[in-house]
Amino acid sequence: MKSICADLVFQRLRPADGAALNRQLFDCLRDAILDGSLPPTSALPASRDLAKEVGMSRNTVLHAYEQLRAEGYVHSRVGSGTFVAATTPESQLSTGRARAVRPVASTAVRLSKRAQALVADAAASPMQWGAFMPGVPDVTQFPHRTYARILARLWKSPPPEMLTYAHGGGHPALREAIAEHLRVARAVQCDASQVLITEGVHQAIDLSLRMLVDPRDTVWVEEPGYWGFHKVLQMGSTRVRPMEVDHPDIDSSQPGAGWPRGGKPPRLIFVTPSHQYPLGSVMSLARRRELLAHARACGAWVVEDDYDSEFRFAGRPVPSVQGLEPDSPVIYVGTFSKTLFPGLRVGYMVLPQVLADPFRAAHADLYREGHIVTQMALAEFIERGAFAAHIRRMRVVYARRRARLVELISTHLGPQYLHQQTSNAGLHLVLRLPDDCDDVAIARRAELRGVLTRPLSRYYQSRQGRKTQSMRRGLLLGYACVDDDAIEPAFMALLECLEPPSTMSLNTSTHRRR
Repeated sequence: MKSICADLVFQRLRPADGAALNRQLFDCLRDAILDGSLPPTSALPASRDLAKEVGMSRNTVLHAYEQLRAEGYVHSRVGSGTFVAATTPESQLSTGRARAVRPVASTAVRLSKRAQALVADAAASPMQWGAFMPGVPDVTQFPHRTYARILARLWKSPPPEMLTYAHGGGHPALREAIAEHLRVARAVQCDASQVLITEGVHQAIDLSLRMLVDPRDTVWVEEPGYWGFHKVLQMGSTRVRPMEVDHPDIDSSQPGAGWPRGGKPPRLIFVTPSHQYPLGSVMSLARRRELLAHARACGAWVVEDDYDSEFRFAGRPVPSVQGLEPDSPVIYVGTFSKTLFPGLRVGYMVLPQVLADPFRAAHADLYREGHIVTQMALAEFIERGAFAAHIRRMRVVYARRRARLVELISTHLGPQYLHQQTSNAGLHLVLRLPDDCDDVAIARRAELRGVLTRPLSRYYQSRQGRKTQSMRRGLLLGYACVDDDAIEPAFMALLECLEPPSTMSLNTSTHRRR
């Protein structure tokens, strides 16, 4: 196999120039070192190997290497090889050959209008670990050794089908394990044939939109709601209408309270009923049945994101909307990002039987399935009981950290600063702030002090539009990925970024639960 260095020589060498071949090779390698194609401290191939690969005599290569070494571009270590010098001779001089600079484009890059809007308001944070990053589990508690032993055994003698493209919506063992877990833990009515493995919730949303929504169709999303929904929808040509879940005028006892009025009926309705994101409320049973009846009446599909329902610290588990009725018009979506670790990039959809086959076919064509080894390992991890044991253990850890954060907020600010809709579940709390606060600026100040959080106002679509009076201010505080001993110091640092409690007043009127 040719080395990368040999490919570089073939591209740059000009034998017709008339210079000696060893001089041409020297110039070629020196230029590659100067422009960074051969970076500092990188290894050059052995002279015998390079000579064979480029069709030169070994003496020609040795002469070029010796000239590079004499001029300070490379150095050799006996028994180790030849390496590019950490600093070139030119870098030591005020004049001389300068490192090649990439030309600046003469015209600005033209992105689509949708891409411009997406990039201008990018929401994904470059930092994903530390107090109080919401939505991130404590990945240090994952049973790495157990999972590594499973992977190591699978990798000992992998058959070809483990290493090529996959087809069929995921490995059968994982689909069966997920179906069994969901039937028991979430009262989901399904079998393995309805389970489709995805690379996370975003892919599930994207696939649902591509399969069920035409341009200018209407979709409903919760307001406030998960920013990931907003971003994927932003790249489509759909009409997005908000479903209010936190407004003082909402009376959930009234049919359809908070839902959009008039206009085209929705094709998709995105909800997080078991633990609303970001506010944390739980959709009542009556509201769930009303949602299903409305979806059936208008021919819509409900996309139920059950993102962290496993972590409930008190009270009875809340069953899924999907399992309330036989053949419900619900696409149930979940992920292992919160229960195990986000880098796993494994999610799933539970599809109505009528959608399962077309979704599987489209998924294979659009995204090219793979990661079979990971799926096999995860299936065995679940079947062994390690997944359930990990969830039980982490419930205790997260409940303790949540209680500590609640105590700090109540002590230093007052219980009224805890959002009233927040349930005793999930991986984050919402710290309420006065409606005239700039929660985005507060989050930036906190980041400068090493505290990560997300401003609540960023979860409203209407923050760029007209209905700003319904927008609440606050901070999402994730407690899952914070060591117990680090919670108080981080909170005290955050406290210094807020206005003094005596100057902040909250409207403490009770908001009706949805």
